[in-house]
Amino acid sequence: MTLPVRPAVLNSPDYPFSPVDAPIKLDQNESFADFPDRLKAIALERLRHLPWHRYTDLHAESLSEAIAAHDGWSASGTVVTTGSNVLIALLIQLCALGGRVVTVTPNFALYALDARLLGASLTEVPLRDDASLDMDAVIASLGASQSDGPHGVIYIPRPHAPTGSLCALDELERLAQACPGWLLVVDEAYHHFAPDDARELSRRHDHVVLLRTLSKAWGLAGLRLGYALASDSVARQLRKLVPPFGVSLMQSVCAQVALEHAGYVRERVATTLQERERMATALQAHPTWRALPSHANFLLIRTPDASAAHAALLAQGVLVRRQDSLHGLQGCIRVTVGTADENSAFLRAAGLGA
Repeated sequence: MTLPVRPAVLNSPDYPFSPVDAPIKLDQNESFADFPDRLKAIALERLRHLPWHRYTDLHAESLSEAIAAHDGWSASGTVVTTGSNVLIALLIQLCALGGRVVTVTPNFALYALDARLLGASLTEVPLRDDASLDMDAVIASLGASQSDGPHGVIYIPRPHAPTGSLCALDELERLAQACPGWLLVVDEAYHHFAPDDARELSRRHDHVVLLRTLSKAWGLAGLRLGYALASDSVARQLRKLVPPFGVSLMQSVCAQVALEHAGYVRERVATTLQERERMATALQAHPTWRALPSHANFLLIRTPDASAAHAALLAQGVLVRRQDSLHGLQGCIRVTVGTADENSAFLRAAGLGA
């Protein structure tokens, strides 16, 4: 029997991830620590007194207001969903069905996967050999006529995953000015670990949207929440595509408790930056591995053989992520910055004293 499924779905690969158990898990760029117990207790107590038989806000309005206040944005321009990965697909639905998606390669797999699943034409512009973004090539890929109606969506992660590189804000400004017929989406999943962010860029340009998540620095990956910061006009249209009542009561309450006690995030970010530099410095002594400069909570490491490096670390209980199947990343593995003890175990497993 032929399945009544679109060919784009039938021909699409699965999301490229296979879970592996290991004592030390440094493969998914999660926070090194769980949501604090005292904050869990506050959230659970708050939930105990709220009605569970009623639908929550239509579009997470109360949470949007809390996020907007924290991020210095308008509540009407803040769109919350169950993970920023959901927004990647929604933004293609908003602007690129029958149109184009432009991004860079290597990159987060969902940009390309969602473009193909939704039938958009995909252009992937290779990074330079030093993992920096070739903005001239990105702009050239858009084509000559940029103002004749909608063209599609451009995805630029900042900081970039999986390399950890950081596109300069003036380069993003150049791109924003060059693409008036496009929606320019800056994915800021790792912005906490970088020295600056693109909010001012988005304020200057209505067609620039920022994506953020609670899965990294906030330590809430299991909660599944992400959001877009956009102009009010774009947010109003995007909200039409978000399923009604999609953010649960538990998600909303836990996130609001986190936002009310955001100091714990600043402390964790400071620890992550300190540990990231310790790991990068220690890796300089490795005879064959080379860590790329990073502005995120992970390091991309070039090795002579990613398969051998991954297996050797796993044999000593340390799980990292192979990246050698991605464009230009032959021999590369990626390690998340974990706790100090986990990072020391990684360095020992790599043959370095720690």
